[in-house]
Amino acid sequence: QVQLVVSGGGLVQAGGSLRLSCAGSRGTFSMYSLGWFRQAPGKEREFVARITQSGAPTWYADSVKGRFTISRDNAKNTVYLQMNSLKPEDTAVYLCALDIPGRSYSYTSPARYDYWGQGTQVTVSS
Repeated sequence: QVQLVVSGGGLVQAGGSLRLSCAGSRGTFSMYSLGWFRQAPGKEREFVARITQSGAPTWYADSVKGRFTISRDNAKNTVYLQMNSLKPEDTAVYLCALDIPGRSYSYTSPARYDYWGQGTQVTVSS
């Protein structure tokens, strides 16, 4: 079973940057596509970005396109989310999860994913 550990969150001013990491516990991590999601208080979990096993192609929510970049280093069993030009509305807990093959949901749906990491808080002040 793969375990995912998320790190890199924090408090940043609007316009600033953060890089999140999602590290997998096993080598099989590289066999999966992976998604980043976020959840703000009182709101549903929201798709942010997705990356395939090889690192391309990638997909982004419209709200982060052009500001966030997802990438991966399979040698380190790690997927990154580089977040630039952060806005107060980006404030949320950010989570990563593995895209499980065969689940008949859109890649933007949390139901398609499993082995969720614990999440990291990102707070953007105005």
